[in-house]
Amino acid sequence: METKKYQLKTGGKIIDLEFSKLAELANGSVVVKIGETVVLTTAVMGMNERPDFDFFPLLVDYEEKYYAAGKIYGSRFIRRESRPTETAILLARLIDRTIRPLFPNLMRRDVQVVSTCLSIDEENDPDVLGIIAASIALAVSDIPWQGPVSAVRLGWSEKTGFVVNPTYAERENFDLDIIASGPEDKINMMEAGAKEVPESIILEALNITQREIKSLNQQQIEIIKEMGKPKAEVMMKKTDEILERKIKGYLKDKLEQAVYLNDKRERSNKLSELKEDLINYLKEKEDFGNGLKEVDLVFYEELDKLVHKNIIEKGKRPDLRALDEIRPIEIMIDILPRIHGSALFMRGTTHSLSVVTLGSPGDVLMLQGMEFTGEKRFIHHYNFPGYSVGEVAPLRGPGRREIGHGALGEKAILPVIPSKENFPYTIRIVSEILSSNGSTSMAATCSSSLALMAAGVPIKESVAGIAMGLMSDESGAYKIITDIQGPEDQYGDMDCKIAGTKNGVTAIQMDSKIKGIGNEILKEIFEQAKKARFSILEKMNQIISQPRENLSQYAPRIYTIKIKPEKIGELIGPGGKIIQAIIRATGAAIDVEEDGTIFVTAPDETKANLAINEIREVTREIAEGEIVEGKVIEIRDFGAIVGLGRKKEGLLHISEMAPYHVNKVEEIVHLGDILKLKVKKVEANGKISLSLKNTDSQKEEINKLRNRGARENR
Repeated sequence: METKKYQLKTGGKIIDLEFSKLAELANGSVVVKIGETVVLTTAVMGMNERPDFDFFPLLVDYEEKYYAAGKIYGSRFIRRESRPTETAILLARLIDRTIRPLFPNLMRRDVQVVSTCLSIDEENDPDVLGIIAASIALAVSDIPWQGPVSAVRLGWSEKTGFVVNPTYAERENFDLDIIASGPEDKINMMEAGAKEVPESIILEALNITQREIKSLNQQQIEIIKEMGKPKAEVMMKKTDEILERKIKGYLKDKLEQAVYLNDKRERSNKLSELKEDLINYLKEKEDFGNGLKEVDLVFYEELDKLVHKNIIEKGKRPDLRALDEIRPIEIMIDILPRIHGSALFMRGTTHSLSVVTLGSPGDVLMLQGMEFTGEKRFIHHYNFPGYSVGEVAPLRGPGRREIGHGALGEKAILPVIPSKENFPYTIRIVSEILSSNGSTSMAATCSSSLALMAAGVPIKESVAGIAMGLMSDESGAYKIITDIQGPEDQYGDMDCKIAGTKNGVTAIQMDSKIKGIGNEILKEIFEQAKKARFSILEKMNQIISQPRENLSQYAPRIYTIKIKPEKIGELIGPGGKIIQAIIRATGAAIDVEEDGTIFVTAPDETKANLAINEIREVTREIAEGEIVEGKVIEIRDFGAIVGLGRKKEGLLHISEMAPYHVNKVEEIVHLGDILKLKVKKVEANGKISLSLKNTDSQKEEINKLRNRGARENR
């Protein structure tokens, strides 16, 4: 098969590109490799125009194939990939947020971009490859698109400094892990997790990523010149010029009165009424037929222009706040009974309720994917029901929005979560968005931090987040706005969410609707966001500034004990019989670590102690010379078998029953007798020999038994 091969150089590594007949019916396709990680990306455009759509219909998917990692997953009855993993959904969002701003806004053809990971090694993450491959597939196709774009991952720690496109192993020790992408030398998408890293380090990292992005884009341009197809002529949605003039004329003095209202519901109602009045006005003036379907397009274009113009020229926001002003904040904790921790964070009409549930170490989330298989002990889930925006919507499983916002909040909180050694609980937070008017993910981060402290989880610091916005025009004028809400989010040019503690940043997520953002603007954004974060942290700390010393009375209690690793088998028992019997008898959950650490989780101390005593009984070691207590469970001619606890037995030989000759076992012991005995010997195979001789207490026991035997013989 004929192929054309090219290379991109970045961070001391080579990215190989192959163009061939693979997926040759797609409008554009490319195979991209780094190491032994291979991604195939295709771009396809529909044949028909979709003039009735009021949006650009773009689909972006990332496909994980378990064969890429040499794994067979799925149930025993369905050995195949099913719904996308959370990792796949988040990577698809990275690609989507990078490429979407570069499509013509008025294009109404279906476009689908699919990145499929065909092979993955244990070093190179396919996420950066997925973005670059999507760029190349689109750029060489005939699909109208204003790329290319490039992506780079950057890691940092004080020990290593900055590392471009690090391996999985290198990333484990970084304090900052960031992906940035964009066209030219700008950034239009950013995703980062950090361990309380100062803004100065992050800005330095972004400078490096911009240089790498610029280099990669220049290299792509050379390839596109050779491989690219002429772009297809597609219809751009337009409105009738006469209709457009009439709409603008009607809205001229009315739109501002409907937009600039502090109350979201009132604003929504006024805008709906205005649009309805506009339609009635147009119907009265003249019959425009199907042209009335274009009213929405012009209406929202004018709304966009108005919001931009007033913020850039006058600093006037729809709710009349100052550009750096945060909406009024209200906070409540402990608002729900019987749960382990709860907090309600309200910023304007954005309200997030977070609830903490503590579980045993065995309650961890098991992950099974192409890139990672393992356990997750801290989980944050985010729910966004229709009622939060005053709409009727079916209650289904989480969509991309819920998964993306949940992951962002989780990333923001994770750096302050205590280690398993210090706090062995599995921690789950659920953030319910009760009312939405912009920046719900950052509200969820704030409410989650507060709920953790209210629950008594020993987090290191409070975490707060803020969403920053940008309004800009073609002349280069711009304004940065703090705590964006409804219209500013919908019609703004950027949404940059930054979360962190008083010590530094823990998470970033940015996307833009313009081509990209440069260094100077990014610097201002981070400075303004830091000021806002500190203000929110101050308000949060007024309600609760330290984790509570005690857990909720309804939270389970976890106790830790240690046994020798070689005793684990005894505790588990054949087929798990011993440990399951303890769990059934005590009602406690028991989790066993490979190093012999045992976590006992129980609703109260009494049940925990029952389980602990049982575990100690099963795993205790019996030493020579030790005094033990046991029950006679079997009589034989040569001695008695004495039970010493779960699955432990010892032999009391007839010669060890008394300091004199014993003719018959029953002269000294009987079935069911409770005896105090001395361990005479422990064999290498575990067999235990017992004795009733050689101690004063045992002589007393012998005399009692002998007297009883004598009476019975008479």
